Amino acid sequence: MLSEQVLYLSVGELAKKIQLKQISPVELTESYLARSEALGPKLNAYARLTPDLALEQAHAAEKDIQRGHYRGPLHGIPYAAKDLLAVKGIPTTWGAKPFADQVFDYNATVIEHLHNVGAILLGKAAMIELAGGMGYAYASASLQGETKNPWDTKCWTCGSSSGSGAIVAAGLAGFAIGTETWGSIVCPSAFCGISGLRPTYGRVSRRGAMALSYSMDKIGPLARSAEDCTNIFAAIAGHDPLDRSTLPVDKAAFTYSPAADLKGRSLRIGWLTNAWKQYDPGIGKIVDTAKAALRHRFPSVRDAALPEGPWEDAATLILSGEAGSAFSQLIRSGRVKELNDPVGRVAGYVGQSVSGADYTTSLRIRDILQKKIADLFDSYDVLATATQPVAATPLSLNLVTGLSFADPLGAIGNLCGLPAISVPCGFTDKNLPIGLQFVGRAGDDAAVLLAGRIFQQTTNWHKKHPKVS
Repeated sequence: MLSEQVLYLSVGELAKKIQLKQISPVELTESYLARSEALGPKLNAYARLTPDLALEQAHAAEKDIQRGHYRGPLHGIPYAAKDLLAVKGIPTTWGAKPFADQVFDYNATVIEHLHNVGAILLGKAAMIELAGGMGYAYASASLQGETKNPWDTKCWTCGSSSGSGAIVAAGLAGFAIGTETWGSIVCPSAFCGISGLRPTYGRVSRRGAMALSYSMDKIGPLARSAEDCTNIFAAIAGHDPLDRSTLPVDKAAFTYSPAADLKGRSLRIGWLTNAWKQYDPGIGKIVDTAKAALRHRFPSVRDAALPEGPWEDAATLILSGEAGSAFSQLIRSGRVKELNDPVGRVAGYVGQSVSGADYTTSLRIRDILQKKIADLFDSYDVLATATQPVAATPLSLNLVTGLSFADPLGAIGNLCGLPAISVPCGFTDKNLPIGLQFVGRAGDDAAVLLAGRIFQQTTNWHKKHPKVS
């Protein structure tokens, strides 16, 4: 079996070893499977492993590479996919008891894209039931129970992509795929000390993914570094004729070359002064240090402010209304009562009560906001701030009462479909990770990825890993 040191290498570093035949896809897959079988259950990180499929794909990748058919930086790299992405013949439970036996006869487009570049599916990552679409109050709102944070197993990993965050942080796979409607990629990335990209809405096909909010759902990678996220995004982005919500070909595709000059584009960075009202004790100092590091690399960093408005109310109404529609059959059948979380059993009925007038008003508010944000990005390429004002929270915390704070950036970013990346920027006195978030104009995923890559050139927070046993 390969050492833990090797299993914690970035996708780029693993790719070099595979390309040079220093390690084989089969050896790497067997090692990740063994680690996942030993540590995955302790963290409740997986919904299920898929060892037969993984080894089949690993042997195919190894044969291709031996024959000189190397497909690129993801060829032979094992990964995990959030359990709301369809995998042919494998249960896709959406993290919820009513769908525990659900099986699709096709692969999600994202799974197909990753298969085409030679990535190896290790298993399905655990998740919050229905991606939190019915609301939830506790981290235990999942078929697998609460996902435990590898940095402190008494703490949570955050967001509905909870298993994806744990898998990457614990070195159980090379990367993972998650989804975000409001925070479910950037928050697990921050809590778990990893890098995670929320792409522009419409750049990654959602065909074969559970629908929560038709106008806000997005699929993206969680990985060791911004560089890894860039390579993975290049593999999964693109127009899909089977998903009408994807952008046109020229706006959806993303290409990337590792040899691209990081100094080729200067970035105008705005430091957000009103993203968070306050930080938990000790976090402000970490964020200030990250800001200083950013200023050292980008001396022109200037303060910026988000526009004021009822953005969170509008986002909540749109999300609730669309979730109420997406899960209408579950709600009307009464099977919603089978969900684990007490909030989840009733909140869907609230979503179905959103009136057409309120929904339409929220869409009009979104239009106003998109114009204000477009104006803001006339002055900046990237906005920066802490990903969350808190570190990983206790598993037992009531999230409704204990993790309730204003999040205008989360509302704005997801209402407007803006790309964002969270990268590690420090640790609390309790050795819990803190994240720094870069947000860009819709369509300018390249800017946030560049900001993350440059930040990680001058810091090493992303190279630190928890001790998991």
